[in-house]
Amino acid sequence: MLPQYTVYYYTSIQGNNPIKEFLDSISEQQQTKLLKIIRYVHLYGLNAILPHVRKLSGTPLWEIRVLGKDNIRTIYAVYTKNSIVLLHAFIKKKQKTPLRDIGTAMKRYEDWKRRYLDK
Repeated sequence: MLPQYTVYYYTSIQGNNPIKEFLDSISEQQQTKLLKIIRYVHLYGLNAILPHVRKLSGTPLWEIRVLGKDNIRTIYAVYTKNSIVLLHAFIKKKQKTPLRDIGTAMKRYEDWKRRYLDK
């Protein structure tokens, strides 16, 4: 079975990979939960994880939600019909997604677009 989606990890111009750095900073159990959802996206597409996806209103961004006591969020953008780019991940502590985290993801998205889409 061919994968349905390509999942890209944002990498800065300096070569930093904030998603990998976030994964390295959380517990193995939390890593397993998040990576399982990302793998489902890769294999079956975004529809396979619908309860875990939410649009961030007023932006081109979406978030993958690991629900429950972990409350992990990964902000992504749709690259093409069958690919996404993961931009930012964090542990959510409040009801609303913090503007600072949305701002970080938007900066990375603009940088990524400039380097890969605007060519």
